[in-house]
Amino acid sequence: MSAEPPESPGSPGVPGSPGFLAMLPRLTRLSTAVSRGRLVERAAEEAGLGRDRAAVGVLVTLRTADRPLRIGEIADRMQVVGPHITRQVQALEKRGLVRRIPDPHDARARLIEPTDVGAEAVDRYLAFVLGWFTDTLADWPHKDRDDLVRLLARFADDVTARLALLDDEDD
Repeated sequence: MSAEPPESPGSPGVPGSPGFLAMLPRLTRLSTAVSRGRLVERAAEEAGLGRDRAAVGVLVTLRTADRPLRIGEIADRMQVVGPHITRQVQALEKRGLVRRIPDPHDARARLIEPTDVGAEAVDRYLAFVLGWFTDTLADWPHKDRDDLVRLLARFADDVTARLALLDDEDD
């Protein structure tokens, strides 16, 4: 009886994906750098949004949506609980950055949308962040940049879909 060969360091337990294990620390560093690093803080300051990352997240979520959203929809998209979003929306309303509007499908409900001032602020934020990433990739060939965008979008969609399946199994 022969023993199975040891797994290679690049792909322990992951058939057909050499190097994936080596990529995981880079993904972790990237996630931390983007979500907790100076980029988000500096972009928010440049946009006049202060240092409230949660508020920035709400505004970005609203701005990238194709329509005004209910509190629960914002919470789902941001993967947080509703009461947290309610507090953020109230603070953003006081600053004149979002407003509540009637839901045309349910007179009892309200939708949240950015005000003109809120939309302009989040547009400045997004321009700063996207400009920073564009500058970072400036030396990459155009095809590589296009491939990165395409593959990251696909990866994000697939990960999100699989995570939703896990959530469904837990319910």
